[in-house]
Amino acid sequence: MASGNVRNGGIPDALARQLRASVRGEVAFDATARALATMDASNYRRVPLGVVAPRDADDVAATLAACRTHGVPVVPRGGGTSIAGQATGTGVVLDLTRHLRTILELDPGSRTAVVQPGVVLDDLRAAAAPHGLTFGPDPSTHSRCTIGGMIGNNSCGSHSVAWGTTADNVHALTAARYGGGTLRLERGAEGPAGLRELVASHLALLRTGFPELPRRISGYALDALLPENGPDPARAFCGSEGTLGVVTEATLRLVPAPAARALAVLGYADESAAAEAAPGLLPLHPLTVEGMAADLVREPAGLPRGAAWLFAETGGATPAEARAHAERLVRAASADAVDAAVVTDPAGQRALWRIREDAAGTATRTPGGGEAWPGWEDCAVPPARLGPYLRDFRALLAEHGLRGTPYGHFGDGCIHVRIDFDLLTGPGVARFRRFSEDLASLVVAHGGSLSGEHGDGQARAELLPRMYGDELVALFGRFKDLWDPDGGMNPGILARPARLDENLRFDVLPRKPVDVAFGYPHDGGDFSAAVRRCVGVAKCRTERSSGPSVMCPSFRATGEEAHSTRGRARLLHEMLAGDAGGVITDGWRSTEVRDALDLCLSCKGCRSDCPVGVDMATYKAEFLHHHYRGRLRPAAHYAMGWLPRWLRIASPFAGPLNALARVRPLAALAKRVAGIAPERGIPVLARERFTRWLNRRWGKGTFLRSGDQLAILWPDTFTEHLSPEVGRAAVRVLEATGRQVLPAGRGLCCGLTYVSTGQLTRARRVMRRTLKRLGGTLGDPVVVLEPSCAATLRTDLPELLPDDPRAAQLAASVRTLAEYLEEYAPDWEPPRLDRRVTGQTHCHQHAVLGDAADRRLRERAGLTGEPVGGCCGLAGNFGFERGHWDVSVACAEDQLLPAVREASPGTEVLADGFSCRTQLAQVGGVRARHLAEVLAEGLEAGAPPPDPRSSGAGAA
Repeated sequence: MASGNVRNGGIPDALARQLRASVRGEVAFDATARALATMDASNYRRVPLGVVAPRDADDVAATLAACRTHGVPVVPRGGGTSIAGQATGTGVVLDLTRHLRTILELDPGSRTAVVQPGVVLDDLRAAAAPHGLTFGPDPSTHSRCTIGGMIGNNSCGSHSVAWGTTADNVHALTAARYGGGTLRLERGAEGPAGLRELVASHLALLRTGFPELPRRISGYALDALLPENGPDPARAFCGSEGTLGVVTEATLRLVPAPAARALAVLGYADESAAAEAAPGLLPLHPLTVEGMAADLVREPAGLPRGAAWLFAETGGATPAEARAHAERLVRAASADAVDAAVVTDPAGQRALWRIREDAAGTATRTPGGGEAWPGWEDCAVPPARLGPYLRDFRALLAEHGLRGTPYGHFGDGCIHVRIDFDLLTGPGVARFRRFSEDLASLVVAHGGSLSGEHGDGQARAELLPRMYGDELVALFGRFKDLWDPDGGMNPGILARPARLDENLRFDVLPRKPVDVAFGYPHDGGDFSAAVRRCVGVAKCRTERSSGPSVMCPSFRATGEEAHSTRGRARLLHEMLAGDAGGVITDGWRSTEVRDALDLCLSCKGCRSDCPVGVDMATYKAEFLHHHYRGRLRPAAHYAMGWLPRWLRIASPFAGPLNALARVRPLAALAKRVAGIAPERGIPVLARERFTRWLNRRWGKGTFLRSGDQLAILWPDTFTEHLSPEVGRAAVRVLEATGRQVLPAGRGLCCGLTYVSTGQLTRARRVMRRTLKRLGGTLGDPVVVLEPSCAATLRTDLPELLPDDPRAAQLAASVRTLAEYLEEYAPDWEPPRLDRRVTGQTHCHQHAVLGDAADRRLRERAGLTGEPVGGCCGLAGNFGFERGHWDVSVACAEDQLLPAVREASPGTEVLADGFSCRTQLAQVGGVRARHLAEVLAEGLEAGAPPPDPRSSGAGAA
């Protein structure tokens, strides 16, 4: 019998040798591989012995055979987004996402697809779309969850009112068994030996023991084996959570996808009113009936009036037909809804759906900023009971002193919720258990299922006797034993489960705050709390970007979990666990964490795109600060990290240095010494610094205007020494509004390069010097042209100097050029340019500053076209460092370079960041320009602006 508690010792070495000899795929028993698989998206943590990425079904069989020989359990794992703990284990984790991701066949005639278990749902849907087909179940993790994982959890998603659960859409399965051999599972098939007899001897129990409701996912679906239901062992296998065998191939049913869709958004007075209205919409056959309340929505985002909403999607052969269907739903709801809107624009629908799909992450933070956790994520009751159930549920929360934000599949009676459990202390965990027991009883009293979508896992399986009774739960154990008599498949889950308050992932974390450099204002100054933000929903593992999202460029370039935001957060979690976790035990000196963070571009995309606001760029800077404290750093840290200093020294010698940089042997030597990638070109130094040009422009003794007639421009390092033409263009634009432009000061530095290389002591010293030099201008609006510098001043500065009020004052005064023009020159009309543009919003602007003002300015100037998402791949020092060239280019090729190549002739390439312009020039051979340059060019073509030195300015 395989053990669920195998310890390190002789077994792992012997097992690893056998696996490497018999498996063609990757076999990893190192600390990094184990750390990456300790957790899924649940509250639980189990440390595996190793991870195997099989290349084919033979590799799966060989892995199972080796593990059986050594008595080691196996856990099949897809995207790792399970919320109940079933994708974690103590033996060998089978990573089915790396290789087993082929769509083997797609037959539009029979509307079926044959796929391997690692196929990502969105990839299947993309392949089916040209045939007018789709796979019906669509959980909110559709961009990264796998078909194998969906089968394991019997996933559903928002369209289940129309197309059912995964089990409803599976035609046949091929499953490998821990004890050897495979089974072909389909309607009428036998299944393992003894299964027919087990069912025949318990017909009455199986016919009466399961509640009738659309979202009954809990336990094993033994009623699918009744004679009148097929029997259908494939359906019974769905939702078995990796405890019966490993799916190596699945034949799926596809459904016609409506050619057009519309979205009826219905506003209600409160959550209960929305819940009680949902069943009344079902006879009109919507595709979805999703619900959420106002306490989940941070910004209204175009929602109609109300304190709760239903999202009812409709389909049709034409847009008019879909809209007419949605309008029928609105009319049917008119007696109860307080407001309604019908959205037919695809972009508008995506924006609204994004609120709902991100809820799994945004719900992890209470409105007050506290932590909230899964555990009772997806109970389901009959839809007609949903209103009363929600009232009782809210009352139970209050009784236990807890808070949560329900949302979910109201049309199916399934509710998602994250609750502010205290899972860090003994009393808090005890309350978690008491609440779990009481809620299980409440769900059963309403005729419901403990799980309505994500499975029972460790979170709920212990309480299954409350729902099914002891006799049926005992039958579950016998059912598992027929499939897996050695007990090697995912022990501790479903049958003979572990306790719901064991293996909590927080147990190993330090109880006292870790000494850190950043302030972590959103996490109470606690680095552990910051790392805990990652709950594993894995939006960072999305391989194709939709819309303007940035996260996570390194994962999209490599496909490796270690190079995703989640993977890095997992490694940091294990680093903080230290000896208590037993995986990464050398703390800040960890080479595993260092190597994973090495390919983090510090793009800050996760700060905005991650639903829970993980900020890996800050965590990376923090780690590098501690990792290299008192030690020699990589050469690039001195070369690129100290860039402002080197440029100030080099500036007087720009001409000779530029000439020397064109001598290839000398340039190669310089790059080798500085740790710069040999493929990179050395940027050209400006012959005249920007501030020298600006001072010369005005001359000495100029009479300065006061108040709002002055515009203060931040002379960032890149504009000052490398691209002064951007600064000159910005001056031209600002003067066109009637302002006189002054530099904020001399020798100013935001500290960006020191922060990005983790030299935080020096960064704070530089920042304090800058604040001192600003003196009396602190608090005045400051235009910052370089987005990365603006983002550093807006966020890193106050977070590194949380006790200095001057830092917060400067952060609040930072404006992009577009923000400044909109706020301080609202009546100014930009030149009408009337041309198309392409390019990217700078990552830091996307993540920290936002680009709404830039979009409005471009629109007013007649610049049309949407920037693409992703990252340019240069990202400050990242793309210059030796060893990063391939990933840097891959990031650029993800979206930016294809968009530029596909642009029509005459399209303007915009890039406000120096790094973005450099990458486009060096890798794409394209000249990109800052928005200020394009506007200034338009002004030059028109009437001259007023001379700021004329009357009103005066001269000495």
